[in-house]
Amino acid sequence: MVFFTADMHFGHRAIINMQNRPFESVEEMDRILLQSYNSVVRQNDTVYILGDICHHMKIEDADNLIRKMNGKKYLIIGNHDKKYDPRLFEDIKDFMKISVEGRNFALMHYPMLSWPKKSSGGYQLHGHIHARMEYNEKNRAEGIRRYDVGVDANNFFPVSVKQIIDFLGEQVYIDDHNIV
Repeated sequence: MVFFTADMHFGHRAIINMQNRPFESVEEMDRILLQSYNSVVRQNDTVYILGDICHHMKIEDADNLIRKMNGKKYLIIGNHDKKYDPRLFEDIKDFMKISVEGRNFALMHYPMLSWPKKSSGGYQLHGHIHARMEYNEKNRAEGIRRYDVGVDANNFFPVSVKQIIDFLGEQVYIDDHNIV
C-alpha cells in the first residue's frame, strides 16, 4: 500500500498550542503520532513523507525516531527538516512526481497553484499549511485535486492513496496487490 503524511513535528512542544493539537505534552504527542503512523503503515508499505518530520529535536534523536517508523520511506524536504541519516530513506528530494496505477501525483511540502498533469487529472499532495479537513473538503467542492496530507488534516494518521482518490471523487477497486 502507498501512504502519504506530513507535518508531524515530532519534538516540537509549541506546535501543540499553535495548532490546537489535543495533547497534554510533547511526549504524549510524539508517542501517539508514532503509534498512529505504525498502526496503518506496515514494513513493506511505501510512505511519502512530505516534510517536517521533526522540529526542535537533536538529529540523533530524530534519526532514532525515524528508525521506529514502518515502511519504505521517501522524504520530500520541508522547511523544518534537518540532515537526517539518508540511509533511513529510499530517496530524499525537494519535489517528486510519481504515478500510482496510472494516476499522477505531484509531491511537494508546499501547496502549489499549478502542477504537472493538473489539466489531465493529476493530483498535488502537500503539507506545510497545517490545514484541517475543511481545506481538503473545499478543494474537493471546487474541483481542485490538491490535498493536504498533513497530520492536522487527517486525524493524526497517514492517508492512503486509495483514501485520497476516493475522497476526491474517483472510485477505486483494490484487488490483492494493485489499485485498479
